[in-house]
Amino acid sequence: MATSEAEKGRQNGPILGTPDDFPDRPERRGRFVVHVVIAILCAVCAGGWGYVMWASKGNTEVIDQLIAFDADRGDSAQIMFEVFKPTERAALCRLRATDVSHVEVGSKEVNIPAGEGYVRLTERLETSAQATSVHVQYCYLV
Repeated sequence: MATSEAEKGRQNGPILGTPDDFPDRPERRGRFVVHVVIAILCAVCAGGWGYVMWASKGNTEVIDQLIAFDADRGDSAQIMFEVFKPTERAALCRLRATDVSHVEVGSKEVNIPAGEGYVRLTERLETSAQATSVHVQYCYLV
């Protein structure tokens, strides 16, 4: 019959030893400097990303709103939209018509003269194929 190691008179304890059996760890120097450098790199990356997000938002002084569109005809589409902008500035808006595959089938640039802060427009876009969607791609001050 097999006997266990405890029955043979061996000590019952940890296999790898206790913490007192191992030498003390050497002191690590320079960890603070490494953490500071990593923190500075993270701050620079976060600041750069914040700037990119802020800059890509564009000019928020012009607000466009799609009211309705009609894409029933195969050779044109109609869009009704409104623009809010500073009264003393002119604006340029680009209208875009796309098909079922989101491919552009027509576009038009509309100049909005200075003098009115709120403008509601209805425009017709000539299209090369049947449009399924029409939207205001962008508006900015000129």
